Order: sequence, then structure tokens, then C-alpha cells
Amino acid sequence: MAAACVFCRIVTGQAPADVVREWDDVIAIHPVTPGHILVIPHTHVPDVGQDPGVSARTMACAAELAAELPAANVITSKGTAATQTVAHLHLHIVPRTAGDDLPLPWTPQQHTAG
Repeated sequence: MAAACVFCRIVTGQAPADVVREWDDVIAIHPVTPGHILVIPHTHVPDVGQDPGVSARTMACAAELAAELPAANVITSKGTAATQTVAHLHLHIVPRTAGDDLPLPWTPQQHTAG
């Protein structure tokens, strides 16, 4: 556990969280965005590239949750250049619907003059 890590504090019960599901070694919480779920391993691993076993286990739990949705993005980032803001592995499950216009970095975006 990293004392300054918000996700470490959540998995140890030292910080509040809206828990969606919990396994022995992984927790899923609702962050601020409605419908969005974060899947976080109990083990402090800085990112998806640090420990393949922890990453795989976290993805397995995320897959269980994603299976309950008709459509979703499951996303993680590695490093600040890839938009990682918390240095503790976490997966985002983002429910999707046709036409929701959620921009992703690899999809073409429509820009209009403002």
C-alpha cells in the first residue's frame, strides 16, 4: 500500500467509495460520472505494465462487469502522456449507447466553428 495513494486508501477502507462489487483482491467503484465504473486491484501496482498477473486479474473482474452491459469501453492508461492521473492500476468501464458522441482519442471527431 502506498500511503499517499487514493486508491490504496479506498481498498483498505480508509477513504469512502460507492462500491459496486468486491472480490478478494479487486474492488469496483462508481466514480463521479454516472454509469462509469472503476475497477481497482487491492495490490498497489503503478500501471498495467508493472505486474501482468495483477493486470490480468483486474481485467478478469472488469470483464465480469462489462458482460452485464450491452456495450462498453474498457480502458486503462499507462503513464501521464497516456492520460493516467492516478499511479495505481485501474480500469474504466464506460457504458456506451449508439449516438452518445463520447469522444475517444482514436476516433474521428467532428469539430464545428464556435
